[in-house]
Amino acid sequence: MPAMRIAVFNQKGGVGKTTTALNLAATLTRRDSILLVDLDPQAHLTSIHTSSGVDAKSSSFAFFAANKPLAELEQPWHGIGQLIPAHGELIKVDSMLGKGPNALNRLRQGLDVAEAGRTVVIDCCPFLGVLSLNAVFACDRLLVPLSSDFMSMRGAVQIERTLKALEPVLKRRVERRYLLTRFDRRRKMSYEVQKQMLESFGADLCVTTIIENVSLAEAPAHGRDIFAYAPQSRGAQDYLALFDELSTTGFI
Repeated sequence: MPAMRIAVFNQKGGVGKTTTALNLAATLTRRDSILLVDLDPQAHLTSIHTSSGVDAKSSSFAFFAANKPLAELEQPWHGIGQLIPAHGELIKVDSMLGKGPNALNRLRQGLDVAEAGRTVVIDCCPFLGVLSLNAVFACDRLLVPLSSDFMSMRGAVQIERTLKALEPVLKRRVERRYLLTRFDRRRKMSYEVQKQMLESFGADLCVTTIIENVSLAEAPAHGRDIFAYAPQSRGAQDYLALFDELSTTGFI
């Protein structure tokens, strides 16, 4: 299978975006060489990789601010592949670059040089700005994690409108899947949200749900993906099921 670029995005925080980016990448290592790209100024993915952090000149900020080649920013991530880390200075990118075509295609052009046949997983920032638009313009697939509540469902509708509005500019439809996370099988609301999401998005809604799981919450504090931390946990089973579903349906 040819290399692919997958962006993990939601405009709302606390939905399992970074957890999904990390654990999807961990499942993809079974098949592909992986390059993780952290574009979130909060740098949660980077903090899982290294608790000591990185300086701005060694992060994805240097790519946008100083045209530093992405390949020079890569750091090895044992068991997964390579990471291009983030830094809080990324918050300045919107004001620095504006929103012209050249600004929005920067990441795509950089990855054309750097990806070297690898599958790229991009952890986006949780708002729609230059960084997230760079990821959308660069990616082949978009995965949108949504916590299983009604506010997230409303957010998904807004994301869908945004993606449709971008289609004339992109000159294509970005293939996407919506993924319900933090799914609580004890709560009727989770199933109500799932039903309404299915009515709204049909086949673009993943059948797999990520059930609320203690191990998924604990693993990042130990600097690990769920498979390295608790391979027999429900969280690991769910992300393996997601990988199987996305592979079987040809999404990844």
